[in-house]
Amino acid sequence: MAGKSVKHHVVPVPRDLNEAAKFLAQIGEKQRATDVIQSGLNTGVEKLKAEAMADAKPHQKKLSQLVEGLFVFAEAHRDELTDGGKRRTVEVPTGIFGWRMTPPAVSLRDVLTVLKNLKSLGLERFIRTKEEVSKEALLKESDVAKTVKGVTIAQHEEFTVKPADLEVEIAIQADKLKKAAS
Repeated sequence: MAGKSVKHHVVPVPRDLNEAAKFLAQIGEKQRATDVIQSGLNTGVEKLKAEAMADAKPHQKKLSQLVEGLFVFAEAHRDELTDGGKRRTVEVPTGIFGWRMTPPAVSLRDVLTVLKNLKSLGLERFIRTKEEVSKEALLKESDVAKTVKGVTIAQHEEFTVKPADLEVEIAIQADKLKKAAS
């Protein structure tokens, strides 16, 4: 049986603090170059979106006019088109149009007042009580929380790099870097 070949990528490593500073400078250059490329992409995407919206505008306007005209016709002839309300849709060789009821929806104004009114009317059945785990409380008492089945409190070390003239900080989970290096 042939031996397994494992591919390793070679990673340059600074020899001293002076070289580490040079690495940091290069990281800053590469991040700035990436930012410029990303910014150009975003600008290009925004420009294309604006052009597409401008190109679509006359079509959308005509579409709205056509739908509105079809509705005016349909409303004026609704009784004959729906056989006196027996049907909701009208089929023609080029498609279907008609009327449809949407599902009932509840909208609330001033939720606190509505809750107060429901309670005063004895209609608590319309009030939902939501139970959820308080992660903040678990973290405050992590020793106790760790004893509860299903609760895990995780923490990991990150290696961070922040070139001097950039606002961006690069953070990578240290475990992942250790695995990649081995």
